[in-house]
Amino acid sequence: MENAKPDDVTSYFPGSDDENILVCVFKGNEISEPFHRQDFSFVNYAWQKNYNAISAKSNNLITIQENECYIGQPYSGYALRGQSSEEIIIVGILIRREYFFIQYLPTIYTDESLFNFFVEPQTNKFAEDFIHLSFEKSFAVRKILEVMIVEYANRQDDTQNILKFLFQALLLEIARSYKKSNADRNFSKSLSAQIMEYMCDHLDVVTLKDIADNFSYHPNYISSLLHKETGKTFTKILLEKRMSRAAKLLKNTNLSIEKISEILGYSTPESFYKSFREFYHTSPRNFLK
Repeated sequence: MENAKPDDVTSYFPGSDDENILVCVFKGNEISEPFHRQDFSFVNYAWQKNYNAISAKSNNLITIQENECYIGQPYSGYALRGQSSEEIIIVGILIRREYFFIQYLPTIYTDESLFNFFVEPQTNKFAEDFIHLSFEKSFAVRKILEVMIVEYANRQDDTQNILKFLFQALLLEIARSYKKSNADRNFSKSLSAQIMEYMCDHLDVVTLKDIADNFSYHPNYISSLLHKETGKTFTKILLEKRMSRAAKLLKNTNLSIEKISEILGYSTPESFYKSFREFYHTSPRNFLK
């Protein structure tokens, strides 16, 4: 089995300059890719029959069953393998890295692990993570993909704009299934850990009252519990988490300060500047130097 190495071949977004989303369909009885990395995000969906994916992470060989998908980060290493007497069909959605950040970060921002998955890979590092996701009810996902395939096959002047909104719908379905797949983990967590996770998933809008309502406790109890467990106030914890996410966005994306402040839930860029300077003792621009 191939190993992930720093000099692995990197493939680049194959679309033309006016394309940000590509729809690719593989059909055949056998697929055998060389191990490679790519500078874009992608979703590979097993439309018909199964296929294997060799992941860079722990040289992991996984099987993607029909109606499951394999989601890769920019610069993740992988290779597809498959052989069947019946035709294998794989639908791939490729998204330009910078475009994903601009258009879709607000969609996945409310799930901390999804946010980290897409944002943390950098151009000078090699990502190792992937998401292997099964859809309990695949009708919606298959229908969205079907419309994307037809639209891309019959491209018109407004095709990219239509694909933009279709992928938004697909990403919402992915986020919903991803959240369900991780839901069982919360049952074994302490209340304070669940509260912290809730905060991370609602950083742009969360308030102490929101948390109290969600967990059916009085706001004063939530505040006291957090201070007892962490030694910090709710406001301090919220600021730390927002600033941590702000740092990741500044380091790993080309988003403007205005866009970042909007994603983080600040009413104005000025209020974001003020919070950032108070926390890091420097400006967002100087932080990157």
